[in-house]
Amino acid sequence: MSKLVIVESPAKAKTIKKYLGSGYDVKASMGHIRDLYANKLSVDVKNDFEPNYTVIKGKEKLLKELTEAAEKSDEVILATDPDREGEAISWHLATLLHLDMNKKNRVKFNEINKRSVEAGIAHPEKIDIDLVNAQQARRILDRLVGYRLSPFISQKIHRGLSAGRVQSVALRFIVDREAEINKFVPEEYWTIDAMLTNPPGKKAFRASFAGDENGKVPLTCKEDAEKILARLDGAVYTVDSVKKGVRKKQPSPPFITSTLQQEASRKLGFTAKRTMKVAQELYEGVDVEGIGSVGLITYMRTDSLRISEESRAEGNAFIAKTYGDKYLPDKPRIFKARAGAQDGHEAIRPSIVSLTPEEAKSSLTSEQYKLYSLIWRRFIASLMANCVQNTVKTEIHAVKEGQPGWCLFTVSGYSTKFDGYSVLYDNNADDDEGESVLPEFTEGKALKLKELKDEQHYTQPPMRYTEASLIKTLEETGVGRPSTYATILSKILDRDYVIRESKKTLKPTELGIAITELLKEKFPKIVNTKFTAGMEADLDKIEAGGYDYVKMLHEFDDEFEETLAKAKASMEGQKIALEEDKTEIPCEKCGALMVVKVGRFGKFLACPNYPECKTTKPYVVETEGFCPECGNKMISKKSKRGFTFYGCSNYPECKFMTWDMPTGETCPQCGKSLFKARGGVYKCLDPNCGFERKGKKKKAEDDE
Repeated sequence: MSKLVIVESPAKAKTIKKYLGSGYDVKASMGHIRDLYANKLSVDVKNDFEPNYTVIKGKEKLLKELTEAAEKSDEVILATDPDREGEAISWHLATLLHLDMNKKNRVKFNEINKRSVEAGIAHPEKIDIDLVNAQQARRILDRLVGYRLSPFISQKIHRGLSAGRVQSVALRFIVDREAEINKFVPEEYWTIDAMLTNPPGKKAFRASFAGDENGKVPLTCKEDAEKILARLDGAVYTVDSVKKGVRKKQPSPPFITSTLQQEASRKLGFTAKRTMKVAQELYEGVDVEGIGSVGLITYMRTDSLRISEESRAEGNAFIAKTYGDKYLPDKPRIFKARAGAQDGHEAIRPSIVSLTPEEAKSSLTSEQYKLYSLIWRRFIASLMANCVQNTVKTEIHAVKEGQPGWCLFTVSGYSTKFDGYSVLYDNNADDDEGESVLPEFTEGKALKLKELKDEQHYTQPPMRYTEASLIKTLEETGVGRPSTYATILSKILDRDYVIRESKKTLKPTELGIAITELLKEKFPKIVNTKFTAGMEADLDKIEAGGYDYVKMLHEFDDEFEETLAKAKASMEGQKIALEEDKTEIPCEKCGALMVVKVGRFGKFLACPNYPECKTTKPYVVETEGFCPECGNKMISKKSKRGFTFYGCSNYPECKFMTWDMPTGETCPQCGKSLFKARGGVYKCLDPNCGFERKGKKKKAEDDE
C-alpha cells in the first residue's frame, strides 16, 4: 500500500521521509500552490466576497506531478505547517486533488523528529475549515484594502505605491514617533557625582548627589550645581545608612515568535525576516552528524509559552547532569502567556534537548548555529533556578564643618549570591545598568573623596523604533500576528517608506510620512490601532468557529467603500508633491533640476518641464566606494530577481561588478576601496593586492 505525504518544502520532505520509510512518498508543494489572481481584485464583492483562485504562475507543472502522484497512491496525507497558512495550503491541495474534505487526511507536526512524525501520522484529523476561513478572511481583507487603496495613494502621491491593512498601522507608529522627536524640546539638568574610596587606596566607586536635609534638590542649571559644589567644598563624607537585601531574578520564558525576533535583533543583529528564514530551516530539518536529517526546533510561529512535560523532564535531566541539582527550581516554573495568545503550539524550544549548540555546530551554518544557540540556551535557562543577588543601598552624608545640614549621596549595588540560570543565559543584564559591585560599608565610617564631578545634561527625545521595539509594540497593541511581523517590516523597508539608520533604528522617509498623513486624514480607521487590533481579534473568533467570516467582510467593506468614495471626491484633481523627489542634478537640455519618478521598472530621473522637455536618465544610487579597475564611483544596482549588486558608474566602458558592498574604507596596502564580503570580511578587490581582514564591529552593532 502506497501513501503520498505532501508537505511545504523539500527540506521538510527529506526529513520526514527518513522517519516514514518505505511505503510513503513524500513531496513538497513549495508553499502555496493556489492564490487570488495577481492582476485583478479576484473577489466577487456582490456574491458574498467569493474568492476567485487560480494556480500560481509557474506551479502548473508541480500541480501536474502532485496530481499524478496522488492518482497512483492509495492514500493522500496533507502535512503542511500547523497554522492558518498551512491549513489553507492543505485545503487548496485537497480541492485541486479532489480529495474528500470529510476524510481524516490532515496531520500536524509541532516538531520534526521521529516521535512527533509517527504520532502525527497515527492521529490524522479533518481539515479545520474554521482555520481555513480565518486565513481566507485575512487574505480577502488584505486584497480589498490593498487593491483599492494602493491606486488611490499612487494617484495622489506618485506611481507604484501600496498601502496595506497592517503595514499602514506599523508605518504610523514610526511616523508618529518621528513627530514626537521633532517636537521635543530638550531641558537642561546637571548631575554631581562623588568618586569615593573605602578604605583609602581601594578602587573608587561613584555616589550620586540626591538632595540635602530638606529633601530632593533639582539641579536645572549651572548656578544650581555651583551652589551645591560650594556647600561640598571641604566636606567630610560619612556612611549614614546601609540597607541590605536579597533579590531573586527569574529567567525569561522560552521564546515565542515575537520575543525570538526581538532577541535575535538585540543580540545577533538579525532582521525579523532573517530570523524567520533561519528558524524555518532549523524546524524543517538539518543533517546533523551522527543523527541524520532532523528538525532541531519546534514550530517557530507561536505565541504560547506552554512546553510539554516530556521536554521539561529532558531539560531537567540535562541541568542536573551538567550543573547539579541545586540549579533546578524547587517546583516547576509555569509561565503565563499574554491575554489572547493562541495555545495551539508549544513555545519555541529545541526538539532534542540534549543536543547542545556546540555538539551541533559543525553541522550548521553560522546563522543556524547562532539562532539555535539562542533558542537552546533560553529554553534550558527558563527551567533553571533563580539567580539570587545580595543588594545594598547606601546613603552617604557630606557635612561641612560649621555649616548646618548635609548633602545626601546615594549608591546602589549588588553581588551575586547564586548565579542560577544566569550561568547560561544572562537575559536581564540591562536591568543592572547603573549598579555595580560595591565594597563593604559600615555605618558611621568616613570615606575618602577622590574627585567631585559636575556634568551638564539635556533630556533626550524618545528613541526611534528599532525592529525589536516595533515588534514589541505591534504585539502589545494586538496589531498583526507573530507570523506577519517579518513581512510587515520587509514591506515598509523595501518600498522606501522607512529607512534604517545606523543599521538599527527605523526612520520614516518623506514618502512614508506623506502616505501616513494622507491615510490619517482620509482613512482614519485604516491606521487606527484599536480598529486594526479589533479585526485581528475577529479573525481569531473566526478561527475558533464563533464568527461568520462573510459577515465580518460585509461589515468592513460597506464602510470602507463609502470612505474611499468620499476621499476620491474630496481630493479630485489634487496631488501631493514631495521635497525628496527633487534632486540637484540639472537637465542636460534645459537646465532644470531633475526629479525622481517611478515607472514600471522602478525609479528614474526626469525633467520637471515635461512635456516641453522629455529628458530622462537612469536613477543611480552612488556608494562610498570606488572601482578598483578604473577609479570611478561604484553604484548600487538591482538584478532581475531584485538582489542588490554593485557596478562601475563608467559602464559600459568599464564592466567591473561585484556582489560585495563597497565601503568608505581604503586598503592599507594599495589605497583603493575596501569591499565588505559575506561573513564580515573586508577585501581589496584589486587582484594585484589581495589584502583582506576580518571586520571589527562597532559597539552600536554589537548592541544590536
